[in-house]
Amino acid sequence: MTNKTIGIKDVAIAAGVSVTTVSHVLNDVAYARVSPETRDKVKAVAERLGYGPNRLAQALRTQRTGMLGLISEEIATTPHAGRIILGADEAARARGYNLMIINTSGAASLESRRADVEALLERRVDGILYATMYHRKITLPDNLSSVPAVLVDSESLSGNVTSVVPDEEGGARIAVGSLLDAGHTRIGFLNNTDDVPATHERLRGFRAALNEAGLDGDNAPVEAEHSEVQGGYVAALRMFRRPDRPTGLFCYNDRMAMGAYRAAAEMGITIPGELSVVGFDDQELIAANINPGLTTVALPHYEMGAWATERLIDAIEGKTNLALLASHPTILDCPLVERDSITAPRN
Repeated sequence: MTNKTIGIKDVAIAAGVSVTTVSHVLNDVAYARVSPETRDKVKAVAERLGYGPNRLAQALRTQRTGMLGLISEEIATTPHAGRIILGADEAARARGYNLMIINTSGAASLESRRADVEALLERRVDGILYATMYHRKITLPDNLSSVPAVLVDSESLSGNVTSVVPDEEGGARIAVGSLLDAGHTRIGFLNNTDDVPATHERLRGFRAALNEAGLDGDNAPVEAEHSEVQGGYVAALRMFRRPDRPTGLFCYNDRMAMGAYRAAAEMGITIPGELSVVGFDDQELIAANINPGLTTVALPHYEMGAWATERLIDAIEGKTNLALLASHPTILDCPLVERDSITAPRN
């Protein structure tokens, strides 16, 4: 009699748990909420039954390798955006796939990026994730269309590739809302000068939140500089020298907020006593470690990486059609992270 091949469902039935739980345990998914006792039981049952997925047999049967490619545009060396990789990797492992990463430069030529895609195609990946280090619209190499692909934190200029991006405008509304809720009516914005979606959408959210609160958002004070610490410092100095100096300040990102803290200290303006500040990005090395801790809006890096991986695998396995999702980007929420930089205004 021919022995039956033991599959993941057999392990799940014998252990009295779901197939998803077995997958999480055997793929060591860190975020899975599985008790140590259940983990030990699943592993023991799998060993007793002799379960072990035969990758070669699976590849011959499905014409798939179980490998996903991730082209990471400098995010592998960017601490806060590295959570894109974590989200993608854990989602892939939960579905029985592995991730192969190529780290490239944001300034790489189109031909160089084409070579990166080719390197993954030569290794027979089943699909490709393309992640940029900040939200922007990009021209993609033509060979990316050879396999299913999903963009992370970016959009294709051609508009024909599925993508997932943060809710820049919604995040700005939440940031300004935190100042409005504290009672501030004189609110300024330190914006970026780069022509990227976040610059325009965060400004739109800033103005819309003020207008909806009955304030004149279209004429609210805005100062723009390069979105780094020095840029925030210079822009904040100009903002603080206005005769109608704001009591609340929304900063394009946490780096600019750090520059605003420096400018405030030089001018003897206390935070949050005389000035409440809210940032964007939730770069923990900055936001959680400056004094006072910075209230900020978090970018959903982990969630974007996981969402993109789930959709990519669904497409590979024939469960979804990426073309139906490509007409407009999927937008994920940016939650507020409250710390100590906001209080009620003194006047």
